[in-house]
Amino acid sequence: MQGIERVVGPDELHTVLKDSDVVVVALPLTSQTQGLIGDNEFRSMKRTALFINIGRGPIVREDALIRALREGWIGGAGLDVFEREPLPQDSPLYEFENVIITPHVSGASPAYMDRAVPLFCENLRRYIKGEPLLNVVDKELGY
Repeated sequence: MQGIERVVGPDELHTVLKDSDVVVVALPLTSQTQGLIGDNEFRSMKRTALFINIGRGPIVREDALIRALREGWIGGAGLDVFEREPLPQDSPLYEFENVIITPHVSGASPAYMDRAVPLFCENLRRYIKGEPLLNVVDKELGY
């Protein structure tokens, strides 16, 4: 298995979509990324491409994703996040054999607690001493 070949900005999105066998969305939700992936983006992809969203649900227009799956614009999808969470029981996404749905747990791993607990403890120590915290969200950027 090959590693990541490139990371691109928004100006190269359609170029990378048409060339990719697998597209992984791991973006934060901001005003710039909301609805970023829709009909045009799915139509740009290879018919055999796999689409994976582990970022935030509203980055992808779910109606466009459903259309892309129904009409064969893409080969399949792996979805950990959705526009509405939890994913409604009547969502058409459950009907597709070429879709894998997970319950917003893509960040979980056997090492998660080994990494999270020391960070939490360090931030608690910093908070008590009035020191700056680690990994603070930039509220202007939204991530």
